[in-house]
Amino acid sequence: MKAYSFDLRERVVAACQAGGKQEAVATQFRVSLSFVAKLLRRHRTHGNAAALPPGRGPASRLDGLALDQLSACLRQTPAATLDELRVWLAAVGGPAMSQSALGRAVQALDWRRRKRASTPPSATLNG
Repeated sequence: MKAYSFDLRERVVAACQAGGKQEAVATQFRVSLSFVAKLLRRHRTHGNAAALPPGRGPASRLDGLALDQLSACLRQTPAATLDELRVWLAAVGGPAMSQSALGRAVQALDWRRRKRASTPPSATLNG
């Protein structure tokens, strides 16, 4: 969802500081009562009504050493599956990770996956 404009935020704060009740201000500007309350709290604590920056999400479980170990494993066995990488990473003392998280880590290393042939080539002649 998109953040409310800074102009609207300033007008809501000004209306509340002019003596307006939070419920009336929320109705007047067509915003929720919780938005008005949170906006006033933010204005009191931080001194401004600016929107919070977007969150970054949880930090990666792989630190620099674990990423180096993963990169070394990928150089040794470039055709390893994500499940094989998970087992290997756990064996060297790395964190337990899901396949999707490990896949994102491999992508972050800018590693191109090399697929191994699943079946040997056919010995019969075509045509």
